[in-house]
Amino acid sequence: MAKNTFHTPIDFDTNEKIYGTHQIEAIKNWGINSPTSGVVSGSVMQMDGVGIGAFDDGKKITGIRGIAGLGEAFMILQGKFFAPIFLGVVVLVIVAFFGHYKIVGKKRFNHGKKLKVFSTYNIITHWGAAIPFIIICLTGLMMVFGDKLGGGTPIRLAKNIHFLATFVFIVFGVLMFLMWFKPALFKLYDIGWLKIMGGYLSTSKTPVPAGKFNAGQKMWFWLATLGGFVMAGTGLIMHFFYGDINFLRLTAIIHNVLGFGIVAMLITHIYMAVFAIEGAIESILNGHMGEEELAIMHGFYYKELNANR
Repeated sequence: MAKNTFHTPIDFDTNEKIYGTHQIEAIKNWGINSPTSGVVSGSVMQMDGVGIGAFDDGKKITGIRGIAGLGEAFMILQGKFFAPIFLGVVVLVIVAFFGHYKIVGKKRFNHGKKLKVFSTYNIITHWGAAIPFIIICLTGLMMVFGDKLGGGTPIRLAKNIHFLATFVFIVFGVLMFLMWFKPALFKLYDIGWLKIMGGYLSTSKTPVPAGKFNAGQKMWFWLATLGGFVMAGTGLIMHFFYGDINFLRLTAIIHNVLGFGIVAMLITHIYMAVFAIEGAIESILNGHMGEEELAIMHGFYYKELNANR
């Protein structure tokens, strides 16, 4: 068998800022008995990219499975890019919408006469998914910047809340998906909405092509549900350390990259609901939307409601 080359011991001390002792012990054993583990059973010594599986005979690992493949990519992304990109996403999206609010301003509609657009079940299910989703995003960002925030008990608590909130989101996320997937299907008129950016580049009351949900809301729905389920799945895989080390690396990369888009779209969704249109958030609080807003911002759905009255 080829001689293994050892380097300095892996330093797990810094992980104590985020993880507890049992998590650190689990990290030490990521991928034990797999040809890509890079960790020797019973020690914390790092190997020089050689296989330790029963049929590997100490051969050097190469390609995507080796130290020059996914492992190197993961170390670069995790060590140098993930946190700065998350910070950039948060700052740039907030700055962009602050500029929109100051330059374009919010749309205002007459909310005198209102029509019912959401049932009590719709409202409960939406918030049942939205609240844990927001908590997951906030605690996730706390974990990303855990070392900058000082680590310790607050970050460890955030990690546990992140884990528990995931299960609540899965339950209500599935219910929300089943509830709204049909009206969230894309239509040809959604292309027209995208061409004019939903009319949000001006405060004029020009009708825009949209159904119960506009194209932007539909994109958010699919990202929040299907993307959210992928985030939940990859998060649980990492939490329970399921799979060999390269599978965990790939899972972490997917989790973070998808997280960029989800954080950006969550901020967008909150801005559009709270600031872009005056009183827009009331529809998902009490189920009613002003007739003028409905006719202009959701014209096709407004016609559908009138046809059924």
